[in-house]
Amino acid sequence: MKGKLVLLTSLLTSFILLFYVATGVRAENPKEQVGRGPLTKITFIHYKKAFAKPPWAGGNNTTAVKCYGFLARGAKWKIQEPYYVNPTDSGLSSSFVENAVTTGVGEWENYAGNVFGNGNVDASASYNEGNLDGVNTASFGSYPDNAVIAVTNVWGYFGGPPQTRELVEWDMLFNNSSEWTWGDGLGDPTLMDVQNIATHELGHSFGMADLYDTSCNLETMYGYSTEGETSKRDLNSGDIQGIQELY
Repeated sequence: MKGKLVLLTSLLTSFILLFYVATGVRAENPKEQVGRGPLTKITFIHYKKAFAKPPWAGGNNTTAVKCYGFLARGAKWKIQEPYYVNPTDSGLSSSFVENAVTTGVGEWENYAGNVFGNGNVDASASYNEGNLDGVNTASFGSYPDNAVIAVTNVWGYFGGPPQTRELVEWDMLFNNSSEWTWGDGLGDPTLMDVQNIATHELGHSFGMADLYDTSCNLETMYGYSTEGETSKRDLNSGDIQGIQELY
């Protein structure tokens, strides 16, 4: 009888391990997977100021507001992963674009800790509209709406108990098919500042939501931008409070 119990236990353990391998669920902490929500994508579209408010933005609140929000409470990075920057089609040097993105990452990590791994320049990195490919990317390309500055897709588990939620991938596109030109907004206020926009978009990659209440217009996560704006390069008090609460 004891031998049968040992055999049954061994078979059950093997079945559990095969289940985690087959389903792509990490087996090192299976208790965290109970009740986990489905893997889904959230897309953030960053508009230029003076254009129509996107339909998901909601109304302004004239009372005191909390100037930060999350994609979902508890949805954050739990495994450190690298990211790849493609400066092709930006009209700018590789070093300029890489520095703008990595500096944006560093601004968030000043308050969140070391969330991402190393950033790398890779001319093959591209914006992935619909498929999860396991690669975090920032690149330049054409977007069909010329009022859009940038778009970021964030993949993750946003449902279920907060302790089981997790971010797993992001892809960022800087729109180069509009009337503005990308560059350094500090040196030339007619340019759309790469670091300013990158820092905002990276907020989504870290797990932060857009803000549309005008009382929060000094925050990095405020949902509109324009040429010459550089205020989003540095996190404001609400951004800092939010990212520290999340991480």
